[in-house]
Amino acid sequence: MKLPHSPAVGEATEPDADRDITAPRTGAWRDRAPVLGVVALGGAIGASARYGAFLWWPNAAGGFPWTALVVNAAGCAVLGVFMVVLSDVWAAAHRLVRPFLGTGVLGGFTTFSTYAVDTRQLIDSDSARTGLAYLGLTPLAALTAVWSAAWMTRRIVTWRQT
Repeated sequence: MKLPHSPAVGEATEPDADRDITAPRTGAWRDRAPVLGVVALGGAIGASARYGAFLWWPNAAGGFPWTALVVNAAGCAVLGVFMVVLSDVWAAAHRLVRPFLGTGVLGGFTTFSTYAVDTRQLIDSDSARTGLAYLGLTPLAALTAVWSAAWMTRRIVTWRQT
């Protein structure tokens, strides 16, 4: 951390870099608008796919929220594959691919807010055991899915390159 310094009379001063942090950059909106657009489009696609999963496989009221668990684990697995492919195989991907697929589609598809709400509702509705099981199982399943999918994808990529 740099301490404030008042220059002596006649001492040369450098421009204050901290003042430039909040200054608007020329073209900043033009650079960010495409990212915002692909994230929004991807989010709409991912959220629609999640909604379809909940229509296709509805959960019984008060029962274990299997659909949300599977959606979150599947989304994390796809994210594991996606990150390996983009970093090891297709590193020169267009700059909008990651925000579209990662933040947009997979961010819209996975539903950790529903996970929190479902857990709270289960605990509040005298299904504390189910709620606590879901509370522990979801992050375990999500982390296992992303790790194992990334590991398997790396093994396949390495095997194909030999």
